[in-house]
Amino acid sequence: MTESTTATATPDVDATEPTVTVERRGHVLLIGLNRPTKFNAFTIAMLEELGRAYHLLETDPDLRCGVLFGHGKHFTSGLDLAQVAPKIDEGVLNYSQPGLRDPWRKDGSWTTPLITATHGLVMTLGIELMLAADIRVTSSDARFAQMEINRGIYAFGGATVRLPQQAGWGNAMRWLLTGEPYDAAEAHRIGLVQEVVEPGRHLDRAIELAEYISAKSGPLGVRTTLESAHRARIEGEHAAFARLEPDMTALLHTEDGREGMLSFIERREARFTGR
Repeated sequence: MTESTTATATPDVDATEPTVTVERRGHVLLIGLNRPTKFNAFTIAMLEELGRAYHLLETDPDLRCGVLFGHGKHFTSGLDLAQVAPKIDEGVLNYSQPGLRDPWRKDGSWTTPLITATHGLVMTLGIELMLAADIRVTSSDARFAQMEINRGIYAFGGATVRLPQQAGWGNAMRWLLTGEPYDAAEAHRIGLVQEVVEPGRHLDRAIELAEYISAKSGPLGVRTTLESAHRARIEGEHAAFARLEPDMTALLHTEDGREGMLSFIERREARFTGR
């Protein structure tokens, strides 16, 4: 999760600017990492700002999808280690306070989809933010590295758990145990990203996917889909299978469920309201 090779503990050029921007675009929430002069390296305050943005995404009923991206030339170079490392031993990475969600999304089930749009450097924490998202789009110029191991530490933000699950044991250990950099083609091969697009198109493509989900997919169906998948991950397959039919029955009795069936019969696009 750690290490910016370029950032230091010096103040940002413009300390008045938010280090995480939030912009609503219809039912989509755009969340931007905004410390470009430091390659979007994370400080403690920046982690908290991301936690607040994630809380908004997960609790606002008008939001149907989120997109996480980086301002400037890079997604993120990781943690600003000089600023953050002394705090880790103090146990300050606590996101259980009201108005926050864990930036690494380790705190249980999430019900609003999150798409990442990455480019340039995608290092350490950046990969873990991707692994915690639902869909990942990247620019073909992106370069990835999980280099904690080269500094005598390890990826403690979820990569040791999620990368083996999503990329397979051998693919995960190849990069977790060496810390070597790899390119977008390799990220796609191992399943870290779902789409690779030409440079400069990563954010547009992620927004296209987010807007499609927001417009075409029933919000209650999306929520239930994510709940089912997280239930299988957390509680196991039997718990998830036991809820499939009851949850389907509940959806069919909602306004969106009835609208979905009616739109199918009438051969038109459904108009979902989230009720």
